[in-house]
Amino acid sequence: MKFYDAENQILGRLASVVAKELLNGERIIVVNSEKAVLSGNPKSKVEFYFHRLERGDAIHGPFFPKYPNEILRRTVRGMLPWDRTKGRSAFKNLKVFVGVPEEFKDRTFEKISIADASKLKNKYITLGEISNSIGGMK
Repeated sequence: MKFYDAENQILGRLASVVAKELLNGERIIVVNSEKAVLSGNPKSKVEFYFHRLERGDAIHGPFFPKYPNEILRRTVRGMLPWDRTKGRSAFKNLKVFVGVPEEFKDRTFEKISIADASKLKNKYITLGEISNSIGGMK
């Protein structure tokens, strides 16, 4: 079982590493999902996620999450072969949390070096801020 901290990590790079490890049979827990980072213009990122949320209808979908932990899970799901049994069973081994739950307070969490956002020179926005903007977390 591997533990990752999403704080100050680029969302797509973190998700690709997690998806690859899930396909290799690992069980993965990701904490602090609200602190994951998306690079780019914050206003356009909020518009993009708001458009995804408003697409379709309430009965038939497609359904898109509002909360940061579910957005991160959905991002990882997009990198798995979801239409195959292998992808669906791998996705079940992923747990994502907002903050750090009490049961994992004493654990040490890994950071992915290629996903480090401290090297970004452009604008960025966190998943928590996106979630607040589209009506998820308050």
